[in-house]
Amino acid sequence: MRPSIPRPALRRPAVAVAVLSLALAACSSIDTPAGQSAATTAGNQTAKNGGTLVVALSDEPDALDPTTARTLVGRAVFTSICEKLYDINAKLDIIPQLAASMPETSADGKTVTIKLKTGVKFADGTAMDGAAVKTSLDRDLTLATSARKSDLASVQEVTVTDPGTVVLHLKSPFAPLVAQLADRAGMVMSPAALKSEGEDFGAKPVCVGPFKFQSRVAQDHIDVVKDPNYYDAANVKLDKVSYKIIADSTTRFNNLRSGDVQVLDAVAPTDVDSLQADSTLSLLTSDSLGYQGITVNIGNVNGVGKPAATLPAKLASTMATDPRVRQAFELSLDRDAINKVVFQGKFAPACGPISPDSPFSSDAAQVCTKHDPAAAKALLQQAGVQTPLRISMIVANTPDATRLGQAIQAQVKDGGFDLRLVPTEFASSLDQTDAGDYQMFQIGWSGRVDPDGNISNFVSSEGSQNNNGYSNSTVDTLIGQSQAKSDPAERAQLFGQVVTQLHKDLPIIYLYRLKNFTGVSKTVVGVQMYGDGLMRFAHAGFAG
Repeated sequence: MRPSIPRPALRRPAVAVAVLSLALAACSSIDTPAGQSAATTAGNQTAKNGGTLVVALSDEPDALDPTTARTLVGRAVFTSICEKLYDINAKLDIIPQLAASMPETSADGKTVTIKLKTGVKFADGTAMDGAAVKTSLDRDLTLATSARKSDLASVQEVTVTDPGTVVLHLKSPFAPLVAQLADRAGMVMSPAALKSEGEDFGAKPVCVGPFKFQSRVAQDHIDVVKDPNYYDAANVKLDKVSYKIIADSTTRFNNLRSGDVQVLDAVAPTDVDSLQADSTLSLLTSDSLGYQGITVNIGNVNGVGKPAATLPAKLASTMATDPRVRQAFELSLDRDAINKVVFQGKFAPACGPISPDSPFSSDAAQVCTKHDPAAAKALLQQAGVQTPLRISMIVANTPDATRLGQAIQAQVKDGGFDLRLVPTEFASSLDQTDAGDYQMFQIGWSGRVDPDGNISNFVSSEGSQNNNGYSNSTVDTLIGQSQAKSDPAERAQLFGQVVTQLHKDLPIIYLYRLKNFTGVSKTVVGVQMYGDGLMRFAHAGFAG
């Protein structure tokens, strides 16, 4: 499925159960003030010009190709090198970025006109214009390996009126369109680079951004350098940003404390208190728009995008064929205990894809199944399942993810399940689950401002990231209706109905919602992080 894997350190289950009462007393949460979805480095110091900022990432990004990319850490790098038609601000409002203004939509909602900034150049010195936007969007729509097809499914045709104007002709009104263009679907790629690199564009990406791609060493680092062609280059302070891949959270934190890195992505909850106590460091926090969960392979036999079918013998299980078994698995989970014991109470239990802070949320969207292992066993008996039911789950091969898996393993045992963990390297796990070679997969999604971006890709029958093989005509219809409506209240009601049906079918069992924690050395100023969890360095620099 997707982009964000569990980051925080966990305790081993046997210990976790034993210390539950003590942990509950010690748990503390860090609140993001109401209406403040973003954080910026504190202090009034001015950033000076020059220097290399070293940033620790928790995982290896996939290919840096906006058309095919799927990982959260990849999005983190894109914020430096690939701007979009639209962006979000600190309040999560959508604002123009490469577009000159917000789009104009026709009365019937089927024609969207986008005016572009003028005089903008790609990192290779060629012009960013209407033809370039059309080239990028057409590639997103047609490339066989595109992960953006669902994002742009409503687009029938893209035309260019003049170098500064692009028109999107839609098959039907599509409310989430501008939000989609504020993410990877809205990134504009250099046509010259696309022509020369073809499907290998991600190895040498060329876009518009404060920095441009310089080099990459797999499993080690990605370097980007200040782009003199950038339209706002005069206000970019840093010479270079080096993203270092450090999978172990303890090692990342030690590197921040030693000064070997100046920014730490994904601070583990177990390190938050120590970071806050260090007078040389700052903690940036924001509430996540996404979720963490367990994807269940219901019918992905031949790969993403292929019709659902019956799983082969080696993967076959009543977990795939009987929703009562999936409901029993969910009843076995104690989300509060996972959060309090495993994450020290710093995250939030989650039972659906929509943040409770979203204007599209509703009571129906926040309904949650309570922990009841006795009911789980009764449901398995009703389904005629012999217990314990043996089932496997892919988890990332990091200590944090493995310990989370162990906690789930211990909980579902009480409900009648024998869960086998399959630690797998993150990028390999995406390929394996895309191919349908799995039973369950612990994975998350970093979230979007429009909840459609948290839902349709993953549970609509033709979703470009639907790797669970789930297909339900009721869900498809409700998603289609929500996309066609412009009224937020009507959309919220429809999203609530979608979540109600997902609770019955459980192609994804939602677990918890992260809080974005970023550690920053106080030698650095101007780092920004919003609710999308992405670090922004366009105006960052070392304190003068």
